[in-house]
Amino acid sequence: MAAAGTETPRVLVTRKMMPDVERRIAATFRVTLNPDDRPMTRDEILRLAAAHDGLLLTSFDKLGPEFIPSLPPSIRIIATHSVGYDHLSIPQAEAKGIAVTNTPGVLTDATADIALLLMLGAARGASWGDRMVREDRWGETTLVSPMGLDVSGQRLGILGMGRIGQAVARRARAFGMAIHYHARRPVAAEDARGAAYHARFADMLPNIDFLSVNCASTPETRGMVNAEALALLPKGAIVVNTARGDIVEDDALIAALASGHLAAAGLDVFKGEPRIDPRYRGLDNVFLLPHIGSATPRTRSAMGHKCIDNLEQFFRGERPADLITRA
Repeated sequence: MAAAGTETPRVLVTRKMMPDVERRIAATFRVTLNPDDRPMTRDEILRLAAAHDGLLLTSFDKLGPEFIPSLPPSIRIIATHSVGYDHLSIPQAEAKGIAVTNTPGVLTDATADIALLLMLGAARGASWGDRMVREDRWGETTLVSPMGLDVSGQRLGILGMGRIGQAVARRARAFGMAIHYHARRPVAAEDARGAAYHARFADMLPNIDFLSVNCASTPETRGMVNAEALALLPKGAIVVNTARGDIVEDDALIAALASGHLAAAGLDVFKGEPRIDPRYRGLDNVFLLPHIGSATPRTRSAMGHKCIDNLEQFFRGERPADLITRA
């Protein structure tokens, strides 16, 4: 950890933050803010970093694989305004002696709420229903068409039973859903609350009607929801993803939606976002959101303050509470 010094540390903030977050960080550090919220290029961030000791980045920043090796020696810590950190190479940061922190815990409820919204929206046809009203086609509805699918009483499979997965399960139980989950290891009984654990992902899939993706993006999970996995789901199942886009293979998901094997999907995250696979836009049975899982004032403010907490702890010479890299 950094030793406490007499000079106030310098921090570069790459995107506009909530007002209370910007006020606090400006009062705590010598800070460079981005008041216009103009996306900075990788080269611009690297150039500005030379005059700073720490970075407050976001998952929106497009950094590329050579970003951390190219950072100037002045940078000693990166606080990412996100839970996921797949946009940063942790081994590269460790090799360069740069601490990296994230923001777990504070966006659990907001993201779990979006997962339920995606389940309901995908199952009940929120996307096509909204278009029918806006396009003055309400008169086309009949007693038998169009129709959505039930959520209440169905079987939910959760991929990744961490904080967010458990929060999704709590909400789903209010709909009378039977909960199944796959994770690297079973969670404590008081956290599982009767959910059925499947040691193998493939064993869970035939037993569920909804699949909610809530795991971190890692080398082991990227592409995990592929054609083979989707084929194991019952016909008419629904997939929702609030984790990371690269966990789901686009070609496989689009093919399963187009063929009718899957009834629908609800997606808040995409590989390569915001430049998503354009084929999604042509599918009536997919409910799309622009990565808004944490997009509430309370949550975004809490994430920003968590970043500042970690930066303050580091520059005081303490171990940051949310340190990802090895000390």
